[in-house]
Amino acid sequence: MKKKIYLLSSLFLMLFLTFSCSDDFDDNPQRTSVNDFIWKGLNQYYYWLQDSPDLADDRFNNNNSYQSFLNSYSPPEDLFEHLVVDRQIDRFSVVYSDYNALEQALSGTQKNNGVDYELRYKNGSTTELFGWVRYILPGSDATSKNITRGDFFYAVNGTSLNTSNWRSLLGNDTYTLNLANYDGGNITPNGNSVALTKTVFSENPVYLKKTFTIGSKKIGYLMYNGFYSQYESELNNTFSYFASEGITHLILDLRYNSGGSVDTATRLASMITGQFNNQIFGKQQWNYKIQNLFNSDPEQLLNRYTTTLSNGSNINSLNLDKLYVLTSKRTASASELIINGLTPYINVTQIGDATTGKNVGSITLYDSPNFRKENVNPNHNYAMQPIVLKIANKNNFSDYTNGLQPNITQLEDLNDLGILGETSDPLLNTALNHVDINGRFSVKQPQHNFRHFEDVKSLNPFGNEMYLENAPK
Repeated sequence: MKKKIYLLSSLFLMLFLTFSCSDDFDDNPQRTSVNDFIWKGLNQYYYWLQDSPDLADDRFNNNNSYQSFLNSYSPPEDLFEHLVVDRQIDRFSVVYSDYNALEQALSGTQKNNGVDYELRYKNGSTTELFGWVRYILPGSDATSKNITRGDFFYAVNGTSLNTSNWRSLLGNDTYTLNLANYDGGNITPNGNSVALTKTVFSENPVYLKKTFTIGSKKIGYLMYNGFYSQYESELNNTFSYFASEGITHLILDLRYNSGGSVDTATRLASMITGQFNNQIFGKQQWNYKIQNLFNSDPEQLLNRYTTTLSNGSNINSLNLDKLYVLTSKRTASASELIINGLTPYINVTQIGDATTGKNVGSITLYDSPNFRKENVNPNHNYAMQPIVLKIANKNNFSDYTNGLQPNITQLEDLNDLGILGETSDPLLNTALNHVDINGRFSVKQPQHNFRHFEDVKSLNPFGNEMYLENAPK
């Protein structure tokens, strides 16, 4: 059964009465309303509450000083940035001026031309960039164009990419990628280009599923690219397929999965296993206000293995006692939660690069009396997705801000990427070799390494998030 978290609202009500808005709060009522919402929401839920002095309960002597403080920030995004802690610590809290866009991002629906790419620095440069294509989304604009995994681009509309212009160039709805060749570690223009157009697109995160047979071992392979709850049935059907094939081992490819729903991650872990029903998958750690409210009912802080989806359907479980996970620097949040949450229970072998290191999660806050999407203020569409919690595993481990380190280090070779889902993919081949002969083999490393910069999901300020689907009351 899907668990909902309910909190007492006395703290919020007290603050609301103390700092209620007056009619003459500001000559810009919309900004006033948004700023008031931002302060109250962060004052209640923000994970680093104690480290933000202007969020303290006793920060303001009276309503006038509170109003004056709010009125000094315009636009509301400036207030949000002022209240969150140093961005070296909080890399992920975001505010949206349109919660419809936020909701679409949470569900994997946004404008997309179908090219999933990563940007890296050119050799010897701290500003010049190039992109490489990781995969193409089925049914997108790119599927009808001459572009595929392993292609390189150095410019957009004839302008070379760098750390200052990449967002503006690649953020447009239409653009032309100027392609390049990989030339002994150099990215050399080849004169080719491809024009692309973004449309509103929903990405099914179940990108690839197939099986391999090695001797008596039946191995399932799943490339899973986002923890989106509305695609849980597709995910569950994949595990039904694996069960029907009688797989004995599973390779879970999370290289390009930057996260998503905590609930979906819990259900995926339950599909992989099944023998740990109702045991602890994750332990939530909130700020002191919320944590204190949970003291009377600590069960609300736990995410447990389950047997059902959010729609009540039975989960198809494999009862595996080992898992092989492919990771990269772009593997983040809910993907890391899967690894960390399963590790106390089964043997998890991580192959690839260290992960991003996002061990914190968020909730969506709306401007309403209980911060949920109920009786939302009709005067604006702002919503926040602040970091509100950290999630530890059964053994209370949650400190992996430098990323989860692989058991077998193998970086993707941009000169030899292979085909996803085929043995020509070096990382998948390494995992298959590990299943076959348990690690007694050599791993080929790339001749040239290029420093990571950003990827296509970085255009969206909510690109690598881990979140609870229901904001607490």
